[in-house]
Amino acid sequence: MTTAAATARATQPASMSLFERYLTVWVFLCIVAGIVLGQLLPSPVQAIGRMEVARVNLPVGVLIWVMIIPMLLKVDFGALAQVRSHWRGIGVTLFVNWAVKPFSMALLGWIFVRHVFADWLPADQADSYIAGLILLAAAPCTAMVFVWSRLTGGHPLFTLSQVALNDTIMVFAFAPIVALLLGLSSIVVPWDTLITSVVLYIVIPVVIAQAWRKVLLGKGQAAFDAAIEKIGPWSITALLATLVLLFAFQGKAIIDQPLVIAMLAVPILIQVVFNSGLAYWLNRRLGEAHNVACPSALIGASNFFELAVAAAISLFGFESGAALATVVGVLIEVPVMLLVVKVVNQSKGWYERG
Repeated sequence: MTTAAATARATQPASMSLFERYLTVWVFLCIVAGIVLGQLLPSPVQAIGRMEVARVNLPVGVLIWVMIIPMLLKVDFGALAQVRSHWRGIGVTLFVNWAVKPFSMALLGWIFVRHVFADWLPADQADSYIAGLILLAAAPCTAMVFVWSRLTGGHPLFTLSQVALNDTIMVFAFAPIVALLLGLSSIVVPWDTLITSVVLYIVIPVVIAQAWRKVLLGKGQAAFDAAIEKIGPWSITALLATLVLLFAFQGKAIIDQPLVIAMLAVPILIQVVFNSGLAYWLNRRLGEAHNVACPSALIGASNFFELAVAAAISLFGFESGAALATVVGVLIEVPVMLLVVKVVNQSKGWYERG
């Protein structure tokens, strides 16, 4: 087995963990726990919200690092050398991730938030909801893609190289794309705040994770695998703790507008179906193998929601509609992506006849 193949095998989970499989249930419980906590203990919750330095909430900053770094440990940037092997699939995924997905979400946000659901959503949060949707779409998935790819029999080296390439591009493209789309939506965000979010939640975690990865691999593949398995639950635990805090702040708004979550879910659902279908169809048209088209479609549809939540909180605050919109992405991620997995698996015969 080649080194790259061994790395790909080691960095892909064999199946979804208990937390991952029932992530929607845990998020729903966090919604309830957060709302109750915010109503029963408003003073401590507000005190946590005031623990900021340069607009960065310190407790949340720590939780975000604990959430993101274990995921980035799985990414092998050495896999970038494999990009040329499946250039058509790579090209399709990059096209969908960076040229279609953020812009289609901005359009869907404008259609549904400003028009279709405008009478039922709080007018003062419209811009913030759209901003949250844009942040969600501008961050391609990093870790969960390994799970989706494995469930569809996806090509491991393609998945690994695509994730590594996306993470590299995200360092440079996330801030400009978000700033452009927010500007087109007449939402002003200071560049210094946006760049700070990129440095805090992309650059620094990537550097820490890759340094840690090198140390662990220096002890052998078995030590690396054991460490990944041990720290894996940290990410989900930190995510759930962040959500409890977020919903503690959002509790009153949700009680007053209980259908907000359902309305924000509509554009997210549409963009998942549209982008996964587009990537799948383009791969078929270009003659890529099914085991490349599957992870390509899944990467094109899913989101790095941990980064989106962190950026939304930093840019707009705990109580913002942007933070709530990104959390809706977390709420529906697993069931929707499992549906996409089922579709691409069952359509393999149709795909290969093409």
